[in-house]
Amino acid sequence: MIRVPTICLLLGLSFWVVSCHKGEEPAKPGEQEQTKPGAPQPSQQSTEEMKTVLAKIDDVTITLAEFQERINRQSPYIRARYTSLEQKKEFLDSLVRFEVLAREAYRRGLDKDPEVVRTMKQVMIQKLMRDQFDTKVTADASIADAEMKAYYDANLAEYVKPEEVRVSAIIVKNKAQADRVAIEARGDAGKTNKGFRDLVMKYSADEDSKLRGGDLRYVDATTKDIPANVVKAAFTLYNTGDVSQAVDAGNGTYYVLKQTGRRKSVTRTFEDAKATIRNKLFRDKRLQAQKDFVDGLRTKSKIEINEANLAKVRIDTSQAVDDGHGHDIAPPPGALNPATGLNPPPPAISPSGVPGGKEP
Repeated sequence: MIRVPTICLLLGLSFWVVSCHKGEEPAKPGEQEQTKPGAPQPSQQSTEEMKTVLAKIDDVTITLAEFQERINRQSPYIRARYTSLEQKKEFLDSLVRFEVLAREAYRRGLDKDPEVVRTMKQVMIQKLMRDQFDTKVTADASIADAEMKAYYDANLAEYVKPEEVRVSAIIVKNKAQADRVAIEARGDAGKTNKGFRDLVMKYSADEDSKLRGGDLRYVDATTKDIPANVVKAAFTLYNTGDVSQAVDAGNGTYYVLKQTGRRKSVTRTFEDAKATIRNKLFRDKRLQAQKDFVDGLRTKSKIEINEANLAKVRIDTSQAVDDGHGHDIAPPPGALNPATGLNPPPPAISPSGVPGGKEP
């Protein structure tokens, strides 16, 4: 069967489907229609019958095999709509419209348009990567139990976490002042978090924690970041908002603590974490395999980079929308994905040629 070469590949993003024509999602890969028990099984069709021509558009033909392949790509819900002859005619008409528009685009030389060529390359790259990795690198086949267990053991802190408490502190250098501050902090002045932060700014002698409003962040019982006496006192504050008496840190300073949060201990066994670890290691292996694949292709290619000429590149930022922090809110159209080095996929085109997959 003769095909219009390049432009049909581009417009093939729509998969020639009426699901796009109707605004529906295409069928997921591997999705199959389940046959109900007792339902009649489809009869086997001969090779000659599958070659039957359903429509001709100049030198392009649409065969029974192609029609069935296209319509059977859809989900069972969509396929159920096209069982009558009239509905089949509607689907065939959408394929005809697609070919008519594709031929006209080809006649106008759009297959040589730089944007079309870039899009065609993008589609080919996506298919190349799918063909290369979707069937060859699978989580179940490539991740052994021993590898997952080794990762679990090496990252045990991610899966077994002790109880933690979060406190803010007013730190002073003499006991008498600490007692006075504790009374004030346990009264109305320290009831709210803002009120306690105000007391931190007023009294605390520790500039580092003062910048954080006194926050010492979450600590567990074994932490060495703050004095042991302070850690012990922090764990006696059971309720959020509780404020301690003056705590002698043992190093010439006194702490007044306010509990601002508590986390229960967490224990995830290897079996509990196994699925998560498999997915992570699979993603890592897949990314590494993709990198190795691309690196291998680069070594086989003759690549010349003229870095000196990069200075001549001018970037138009006149349409950039700043978020107030020196960053664009969204990348400009056609920007490369930094993770894959590829452009975002173009919008779907329905068989009638309407971008976005919907009819007006």
